[in-house]
Formats: sequence, C-alpha cells, structure tokens
Amino acid sequence: MTVSTGVAVASSVGVLNVDFLDIARRYAESPDDWPFAPRFDPHERWYGRLATADDHEVWLLTWLPGQGTDLHDHGGSAGAFTVVSGEIIEQTVRGGELVGTGMPAGRGRRFGPHHVHRVVNAGTRPAVTVHVYGPALQAMTRYRLHDGRLSVESITRAGADW
Repeated sequence: MTVSTGVAVASSVGVLNVDFLDIARRYAESPDDWPFAPRFDPHERWYGRLATADDHEVWLLTWLPGQGTDLHDHGGSAGAFTVVSGEIIEQTVRGGELVGTGMPAGRGRRFGPHHVHRVVNAGTRPAVTVHVYGPALQAMTRYRLHDGRLSVESITRAGADW
C-alpha cells in the first residue's frame, strides 16, 4: 500500500507509514549529528550515505554551480529530498519536455517509486541536499529524452557501480 506521505512498510505490529520527507527534514535540521561534513568536488557531484534503516536510507549530496544528474529514476524506490542550503532545480518530463521547478533552501518534495527526474544546480552558490530512499537503492535507470520520448540509456546497480 503506497500513501502520499511516504510508503507503507509491513512490520510485526502491522503497517507503518514512513514519511520520507519528514526524515529528510529531520536530518537537514541536525547537521551537527551527521557522521561527516559535506564535501565539494570541483569535478563531480559528491554524495555520502548518512544512515541506513530497515525501511530506508539517507544520503547527503552536494552540488557546485553547474553540477547535476542525468535523467534517472531510483530503481523502484520511493523517496523524498530537501534542500539544506543553496538552491537546485528539479526537472521532470511533462508533455514530452523537461519542466524545471526551483527548489530553494528549506523546500522539499516526496516522490513515488516510478519518478523520473534530473537535478541541477543552475545557480551561482554551492547547494547541499538530503535524500531519503525506501527501500534502499538497489539500481538506478538513466534515461535520454529524444523527440519527446524517454528511452533507457543505462542501468547501474548498488554495490557494482556505486
């Protein structure tokens, strides 16, 4: 059962609703509790896993101006992210075109298991984001948008490719 605020997870006491955006916001509000500080790499986007649980994992990502992702999904995992500092743009495919949504510090969003997007720092300042995925990422599919249609470019797998 999927719910709009996260995902329902079976447990020994029944079904629990997990709000991934709430988890992301709690981590974003407590940077002193992170096991490491954010790093910025001038050559590629940096990321590190902050935490794992039975039903989700939490990642810290940094974005220098101009850094971004390809169009991708999260291999069937649902999730959420929030912007800790700076600003990013999330691009999704609507009507066969990329549509961008500005995401300033403090803004976040939830997404379902079939969400395809691209994230980029199009600004002039570094950005830091916290992402939560449930279940933990096992694969990511990268896409190409051509003539208004998505086609699969590659699939990467946890443990083998990252």
